[in-house]
Amino acid sequence: IMPQSLSNVIVHLVFSTKDREPFIDCEIRDSFHAYLATVVRDTGSECYRVGGIPDHVHLAIRLARPVSQSDLVEKLKTTSSKWIKTKGPQYSNFSWQRGYGIFSISRGHLEGLVSYIGNQEEHHRKVSFLDEFRELLRKNQTDFDEQYVWD
Repeated sequence: IMPQSLSNVIVHLVFSTKDREPFIDCEIRDSFHAYLATVVRDTGSECYRVGGIPDHVHLAIRLARPVSQSDLVEKLKTTSSKWIKTKGPQYSNFSWQRGYGIFSISRGHLEGLVSYIGNQEEHHRKVSFLDEFRELLRKNQTDFDEQYVWD
């Protein structure tokens, strides 16, 4: 008998639209966030919260054991980009930035992360996405090169 493989990996995933263009407007935001959550769940992962403002998204996710971070991000970006382009001509040039940030969190910090993601509109009245992302990188002790992080 093979031992059981168990996993409880919770991540905070962040990525922006290409050149931080404000494509994710009020008209589409709720359905777009719901679509992203569905893509996550279709991988067998759990999506606790999706949020953001017109130029970026945050997701709180528990990764299913067989799902790799990079495969999940690729699936999210590819399918959601195709989906939004079907929603009207104003979205025909939509695309995501090439990179992303993904940070592990402990189960004890999940409630705070879900709240943070739900409060993005208020948060970004004071803090730009660029400053927010830099702070996430610093807080998570992630080395980065400013020259490449915004691609």
